[in-house]
Amino acid sequence: MPYEKLEISTPKPVLSWANHSLGSDETKMAKNVASLPFVFKHVALMPDVHLGKGALVGSVVATKDAVIPAAVGVDVGCGMSAIKTPFVAEQLEGKLKQIRLDIEAAIPVGFNQNKDVEKAVANWQGWRDFKELHSGVQSLEGKAMKQMGSLGGGNHFIEVCLDTENAVWLMLHSGSRHIGNMLAQNHISTAKQLAKLADTTLPDPDLAYFVAGTPEFTAYWRDLQWAQNYARFNRDVMMGRFQRIVEKHLAGGKPTKPLLSVNCHHNYAEKEVHFGEDVYVTRKGAVRAREEDYGIIPGSMGTKSFIVKGKGNHDSYCSCSHGAGRLMSRNKAKKHFSLDDLVEQTQGIECRKDEGVLDEIPGAYKPIDEVMANQSDLVEVVATLKQVVCVKG
Repeated sequence: MPYEKLEISTPKPVLSWANHSLGSDETKMAKNVASLPFVFKHVALMPDVHLGKGALVGSVVATKDAVIPAAVGVDVGCGMSAIKTPFVAEQLEGKLKQIRLDIEAAIPVGFNQNKDVEKAVANWQGWRDFKELHSGVQSLEGKAMKQMGSLGGGNHFIEVCLDTENAVWLMLHSGSRHIGNMLAQNHISTAKQLAKLADTTLPDPDLAYFVAGTPEFTAYWRDLQWAQNYARFNRDVMMGRFQRIVEKHLAGGKPTKPLLSVNCHHNYAEKEVHFGEDVYVTRKGAVRAREEDYGIIPGSMGTKSFIVKGKGNHDSYCSCSHGAGRLMSRNKAKKHFSLDDLVEQTQGIECRKDEGVLDEIPGAYKPIDEVMANQSDLVEVVATLKQVVCVKG
């Protein structure tokens, strides 16, 4: 589907791949970001776009010589990991519940953390740079170590999936845990203080920014890259444990080699070249989709997910959506749906079916097929997955 230019009066256009009209709050948020003087060319909105803090979730913002910490958000480096295994559906028969219980025993969820720090985590090279991070997190190294390899809460998940050819896939969604959150909060606070001291006029306080070349920018960029690397390695640690559990049940513990591996961020910023210029690209709920880039676009806990390959669409800054996107808030979902609805909408899936995950019910999300149809010019589908086991944070 070709993008449309939103009819909002801003110095820079907003290009949207969504098939729905933005509400007044969403339009205002898009307009606020597009009005910033350092925004490059245009703002791109993905098909799953919805309200966020400062910037819309599902937005791609390219900037010249500045970056907005709150636009990146506090779940720094949040993203997806997936592997295609050599196993097939028939091998899972009668084993789904025990696989789920083993996952829950091996990978801490919610606010839980690991009791011990495994060797792979202790040897991660990122710890060498911990003392260089913001002073506000220096007491958190021990916690960061114990949270490495933990899932977190909210919409983070671990799933066993089947593709249309009955191949078994392992997939998970998580980020940089408490350490990434605290790094982001410290820098967002600094950006707001600087804006106040400089009497900078902003359309929204959450759009306070750092200017390239300043000590504050340098410190934030260093900490951001560290947190993004933590998030990626966190997914690797969990995927390693996850893979060993499945190998125990399906291969007698014999190690196997993935047929395809994907690990991608969808809340992050990087320096990239677009339209011949160096820019900082913030993807807030969006995945990089250059030509040949593999990405993961999950639906909700009762619907399909997709492994995709990018088409390198430059108007989207080579990006695509990061999921289905919420249709209603968590509180609204809890009020609108019942446990019976949850049971019905997750039929055939080995997962929790209690009030603790009611806000993650499939009905609280946009239809994933619509989201995919609206970005056919951004990605091609490599595999369509359906979960058979789902562990929620």
